[in-house]
Amino acid sequence: MKALGQAQTHHEHEIEAAIRAMPAWKGYDIRYAPVGGGISNTNWRVEVDGAQTAYFFKVPGQGTEMFIDRRTAHEASVKAAITGYGAPVFAFLEDLGVEVFEFMEGWRASSNLDFLEREVRHNALRALKAFNDQPVLAQTKTMFDMIDEHQQQVEALHAVKPPDHDWLCQQYRRARAALEASGLDLAPCMNDTLAGNFMLNDAREIRLVDFEYASNNDRHYELALWFGEMFFAPGMELALLEDYFGRVTPQVVARVQLNKALADLKWSTWAMVQRAVSRLDFDFYKYGFWKQMRARIVFQDPQWETWLRQA
Repeated sequence: MKALGQAQTHHEHEIEAAIRAMPAWKGYDIRYAPVGGGISNTNWRVEVDGAQTAYFFKVPGQGTEMFIDRRTAHEASVKAAITGYGAPVFAFLEDLGVEVFEFMEGWRASSNLDFLEREVRHNALRALKAFNDQPVLAQTKTMFDMIDEHQQQVEALHAVKPPDHDWLCQQYRRARAALEASGLDLAPCMNDTLAGNFMLNDAREIRLVDFEYASNNDRHYELALWFGEMFFAPGMELALLEDYFGRVTPQVVARVQLNKALADLKWSTWAMVQRAVSRLDFDFYKYGFWKQMRARIVFQDPQWETWLRQA
C-alpha cells in the first residue's frame, strides 16, 4: 500500500484528492491500494490509522458523467443499505462524484460459477427484489432512454457501428413498441447485474454493490439483464421468475426475452461509447462485439415474433 503523498500516476493523484476531501481525516496516517474489478471507475482500499474499518473508495472514470448520475447512484446505495442487502455507506463526496463505503471484510465478489448453486441464486434474487421493492428513486431512466442516449453519443463521437446497425435498431423499435403497448412496471433497478456486483460470504449470503447505473426501470429488464449475465438454464430462470412474481405467465416470459435482447443492445452501444472515451485498460471492442452477437441471437430466435405478440 502507498502512503498519502506518494502518488505518481494519474489515478493515484485522483484517489489522494478524494482522501484529502475527507476533513475529519486530516493529520492521520493514511494508506491506499487499488482494488480490481471495475470497468468504469477505479476502486481503492483506504486504511486510516485508528479507524475500526478500512474504506472502499469508488473514483469515477473519465467520460462516465456521460451516462452516470452520481446523485442517483448514491441514493440507490443508501436504499440498498436500508434493506440490509447493501454495503454500509460512509460518505459521498458530491463535488468529486466519489462514493465511500465501509470495506466489506469477509466478503468477495461472486462469480458465474457461484450462481450454479441454487441457494446463491435465490438469495441473490431476494436481495434484488428487496431493492426493487424500495420506494422509487428520483431519476427514471428506462432501458429505452439508455439505448437512445448511447445511440446519440455514438453519433456525436463518430464511434464505430456494426454493418447491420440499422437492422438492430429496427428490431429495437419493434420490441419497444410491444413493451410500451402493455406498459412498464417501474421500480428502482440496479441496471448492472454482473456477477461481480453480488458480494458473497462463507454463509452464502448476498450483498448488492455498485449502483452507478441505477434508476427507475422495468423489473423485467432487471431480471432479463441478470439472467443474461449469469447464463442461467431455462429451468433456472423459470424457478427464479416464480420466486420473484409468485407465478409465471407467457407474458412474463415474453417480456423477459425481449428485454434480454435490449439489455445486450444497450451494453454493446455503451461499449462503443466507452471505446471512444475511456482511459481504462479494458477491451471494450471485444465486449461490445460479444453483446451484439447475443442480441442478434435473440432477435433471430424462432420465437421472436411470438414474444412480440405476447409481451
